[in-house]
Amino acid sequence: MEATVVNTPLNETQIFLLQSFSRMSSEKEKTDIQTLLLKYYRKRVDAHAIKISLSNEDIKDINTHYLVICG
Repeated sequence: MEATVVNTPLNETQIFLLQSFSRMSSEKEKTDIQTLLLKYYRKRVDAHAIKISLSNEDIKDINTHYLVICG
């Protein structure tokens, strides 16, 4: 699967995240923040999946796909 790049202006949140990542002093710090963000979005996906009545297998597939895309 090939990613599509769309050239749009960055929003405030994107700018904040870029500035935050640029100030990190270690690879561990960067990895910790990335892990935190992935957990946050996985939690949101799980909550939405439950809301729309996806099966546990569907949720697992979504999480697996998301981890492949987002690292």
